[in-house]
Amino acid sequence: MEWSTPKIWRIETGATSMRSLDVEAMCKVYRASPELTVALMGLAKETKGRGWWHSYGDAIPEWFELYVGLEAAAARLRTYEAQLVPGLLQTEAYGTRVYEVARPDMTREERQRGVAVRLGRQGVLTRLTPRAPQLDVLLDEAVLRRGVDVEQLQHLVTVSRQPNVSLRVIPFAVGLHRGNMTSGTFTILDFEGGAEPSLVYSDGLTGALYLDKPGEVTTYEEAWATMEKLALAEAQSRKLIASIAEEQA
Repeated sequence: MEWSTPKIWRIETGATSMRSLDVEAMCKVYRASPELTVALMGLAKETKGRGWWHSYGDAIPEWFELYVGLEAAAARLRTYEAQLVPGLLQTEAYGTRVYEVARPDMTREERQRGVAVRLGRQGVLTRLTPRAPQLDVLLDEAVLRRGVDVEQLQHLVTVSRQPNVSLRVIPFAVGLHRGNMTSGTFTILDFEGGAEPSLVYSDGLTGALYLDKPGEVTTYEEAWATMEKLALAEAQSRKLIASIAEEQA
């Protein structure tokens, strides 16, 4: 079938629906009878569920749809950013500017839809059922000093006080660190009880990587642990962010 491990996991755990064409292909592999094939294909059509983000259509690239679903299913998210404020922590104004720079070919309406999706994803941090995931963020100090307005900085201070959010800054003073050797951004996703394998997500201008081999995940976890030791404590990070906001006021 040439499916990735994350896709198989999401199908087997019911986190995503099955397309009738995929069901038909699987039935051929298992040599199911024509009658059973037709029945299962019909069942797939009846039970096909769609996440809230599907209503935004092409505002979400196809390669990003899988991540949105995985993000919603994760129990813990560990995100490192060296360039931008993470999407889950962006304000509407900041997110709009990001789209204007990243996708100048977009129309105003397309940008608005893209930002709406980004803001919609943030609901995962405050949901009650299922329990909101733990979000741990490591930000390079450069993120805070590159095109970030006062409103966005103040938002970071506010959201960092949520009980399920940890925001820490890696200051310039530490010099080179493991994060400088990566693509500049990655997220490690862990799932409830460890029953499903953790995976690493990293995206770029034209696509994304989903890394789930144990060795790959371990490499990124080791990099995370190294950077975590270099980062300022949460209170110190808030103080630094607040001071940068004051400089801009």
